[in-house]
Amino acid sequence: MSSSPVQRRKIHPQKFVLWIAMGSIAMMFAGFTSGYMVRKGQDNWRIFHLPPIFWASTICILLSSVTVALGLRAFKKREMPKYRALISTTLVLGILFAVLQAIGFYELYHQPQVVNISGVVEQTAKTVRVDGNPSESFLFIITGMHLLHILGGVIALLIVFFRAFRVRVKVYNATGLEIVATYWHFVDILWIYLFVFFLVNQ
Repeated sequence: MSSSPVQRRKIHPQKFVLWIAMGSIAMMFAGFTSGYMVRKGQDNWRIFHLPPIFWASTICILLSSVTVALGLRAFKKREMPKYRALISTTLVLGILFAVLQAIGFYELYHQPQVVNISGVVEQTAKTVRVDGNPSESFLFIITGMHLLHILGGVIALLIVFFRAFRVRVKVYNATGLEIVATYWHFVDILWIYLFVFFLVNQ
């Protein structure tokens, strides 16, 4: 046959695994938030209000998504000084985001209790312990899993950061950086989803 076969672009195996993992994580958080909404409609539910610090953390994660995207572009163009500056900025913003998130969820947990009992909202003093309220169980699970994924993203950024400052870059292969950038964008989208969810359901 005179016509050459059409070459199909295949996805990198590691990228494929990442997309499968992100899909599973997204389904898991969808399950958590669905359960949260169902249980919220019942009695003995503690009402939460988002601390203002979450707005600052949201700005940090959005900016870090921009800088990591620009850093990936700079790496592909082999603009190493620019790439190092952008990756360093991304790492700083990522660490700041993680710290603000930890502070925000700490403040969220230690708010005065506002409990919905048979449609009547009652406010009591918050004790510094787990009191068995089902809303706190949901909050611990969602918070713990979310912070765990943030930690994974920050560790990945740290690895990219140290590799960026190696003396020599012999191979300009962007696959690893693309995987890290994609995962960090996913963490960004995941937090925006949770942020909007908590805003609507507070």
